[in-house]
Amino acid sequence: MPRLVRVAVPVPLTRLFDYVLDDSLPAPQVGCRVRVPFARREVTGVVLELPTTSDMPAEQLKPLVAVLDEAPLLDPDLMANLMWAARYYQHPPGEVFEAALPVILRRAAVLPESGTAALRLTDAGIAAMAQAAARIGKLGKQLLETLAAGPTSVTALEDRHAGWRAAARRLKARGLVEDCRLGAIQPTARIVAPKLNADQQAAVDAVSTALGSFAPFLLDGVTGSGKTEVYLALIAATVAAGRQALVLVPEISLTPQATRRFRERLGFDIAILHSGLSETERAKAWLAAARGEARVILGTRSAVFVPMPNAGLIVVDEEHDASFKQQDGFRYHARDFALVRARSLGIPVVLGSATPSLESLVNAEAGRYRLLRLPQRAGVAQPPSLHVMDVRKKRLEHGLALITLDRISEVLARGEQVLVFRNRRGYAPVLICQACGWSAQCSRCDRPMTLHRGAARLRCHHCAAEQRVPAACPQCTMSTLAPQGQGTERIEETLRERFADIPILRVDRDSTRNRSSRDAVFEQLHGDGARILVGTQMLAKGHDLPGLTLVVVVGVDEGLHSIDFRAGERLGQLIVQVAGRAGRADRAGSVILQTHHPDHPLLRALIEGGYPALARGLMTERRAAALPPFAHLALLRCEAKTMAEVTAFLEQAIEQAGNPANGLALHGPLPAPMPRRAGYQRAQVLIEASQRKRMQAFLPEWLARVRELPAARKLRWSIDVDPVEMG
Repeated sequence: MPRLVRVAVPVPLTRLFDYVLDDSLPAPQVGCRVRVPFARREVTGVVLELPTTSDMPAEQLKPLVAVLDEAPLLDPDLMANLMWAARYYQHPPGEVFEAALPVILRRAAVLPESGTAALRLTDAGIAAMAQAAARIGKLGKQLLETLAAGPTSVTALEDRHAGWRAAARRLKARGLVEDCRLGAIQPTARIVAPKLNADQQAAVDAVSTALGSFAPFLLDGVTGSGKTEVYLALIAATVAAGRQALVLVPEISLTPQATRRFRERLGFDIAILHSGLSETERAKAWLAAARGEARVILGTRSAVFVPMPNAGLIVVDEEHDASFKQQDGFRYHARDFALVRARSLGIPVVLGSATPSLESLVNAEAGRYRLLRLPQRAGVAQPPSLHVMDVRKKRLEHGLALITLDRISEVLARGEQVLVFRNRRGYAPVLICQACGWSAQCSRCDRPMTLHRGAARLRCHHCAAEQRVPAACPQCTMSTLAPQGQGTERIEETLRERFADIPILRVDRDSTRNRSSRDAVFEQLHGDGARILVGTQMLAKGHDLPGLTLVVVVGVDEGLHSIDFRAGERLGQLIVQVAGRAGRADRAGSVILQTHHPDHPLLRALIEGGYPALARGLMTERRAAALPPFAHLALLRCEAKTMAEVTAFLEQAIEQAGNPANGLALHGPLPAPMPRRAGYQRAQVLIEASQRKRMQAFLPEWLARVRELPAARKLRWSIDVDPVEMG
């Protein structure tokens, strides 16, 4: 009887594949990576079983090529969770397991070394210190002085010396310093924790009593209430008990400040996982967690897959944030998967937010989560005051009312900081010809291209197509092209003209495109440089800016008229989050909401009752309309070169559903909110169920029939369970 190995292969098929293990190869353990042939190539898969029999005839089984790991990379709990995710999100298991591994580990690569990357002085470096060698630059000298105290981890160097990497490369080239590896846990300077207030201590006590067992908590704390201090206290208790803690944050922009704060407070290095790191850095952090070396792991969405042999706590900060949902490929929700992992591991999970999602609020009301409240700002800080500014019939300077500019002047005169928030990057969302009416449209999406004046480019923010800005109108050849509307780039320009002597910093995806620019921006953001900040939602949450006392929100009206049923919830969350950046120290903060609709119910609810009042109203509407969280949705999306192909496929898919059971309905084909994107026509079918179990009972058999349709292999289509975007 041949030895068999059952493998999850990263291909878009919903089955596992059996291979024969040659006698020359060692038997892999479940959870190890293996190299296997598939079609005409070799791929890296994960061993799920060592079966004794196969449904495939023996002569059709291919031999396994190589066993890549001596010990499993994935533990049984995590593997069971991943198989659950494959079933729940209706995604091929091989691609699910591939998503759980860092990119380097998806290939037949040698595992990175254990321990912490560091630098140390060479003998030549020690001699150079003794001789006070010149020509190494100010930063080079500072690096040598730091390393003179002993080998230092790269994370500690990040904290101490901005831009140290270039100086380190020069020192390496001269043979003065060299790379080395340190033990897994490196001590760092530690800052004493502030005394918790009564609400914070009550939250810490509640979760602490649950350490060692599964318990979901919703930490509902107003902005500036000290949720991070609660996290840190719980993490410290978890580490003291010899366990690991995982902290998920929604945005890469939140990790630099959080990383520094965690290291300073905990007194040791932590593992970082986010897309801004190199593939090698991510793989090393992932393996440090998997080996139990990293006691605290901080990361964005995909960090939820990191193995933790000594798991003790999971924290999901800003749990409401839509970026926790993967929008393509394996469409998982990191917050929801964190709950699944915590249950499997038998540990508490804390979901924290100043603006909890309606799903989490309903779970708390139903008793599925324990609700913990932080109703007051920490210390002497007071909540900011919200002011709705009616800008109807008022003159605007590229989106900013004159009275708003006067308020900014007053704040700057007091030596305080201002944030102008505009959730649209670029210079202007439309470039139009004032002579003939031509406008710059994306030929692949039928949507306006955004003008980026600094780069002299027109860019589509939907498909990433771009082109040069024309010198004259392509239609009438007149030189009458003019930008319409405003993005962060145009607002920045306006403010620089008005406040020429004031340092201004723009924070958006364009100004933080790569690691060096991002590091430079956030160094300024949390330093003493910028007095006026202009930014998108990258600035809306997580940042602690003690000098900031005025927030101006431009473009509120765009979120008031969306067709997405979640638009009101998201706009309310965004306003509260960005407003929460103001007045976080000992100076009062205020927020100006510029709008042409000052009496809109959403704005009135926020002004009069804050986010809790808005959430109550939205839940009443959702319950009456049978929308999430009081119903469950899935979207079958399809795209093709012609709408006829899309519609035909979706109609055939609906036919395969037959007569769905009571409490389940299919709607469509429906046009997607963006009917054409990147040259493809798009439409969808909405599946609605009154209960989650009905949705899960229906989808597997239905999708199996859909996959058998002749067009299923010719078109692009996907299923999105629990979608957060309806387009």
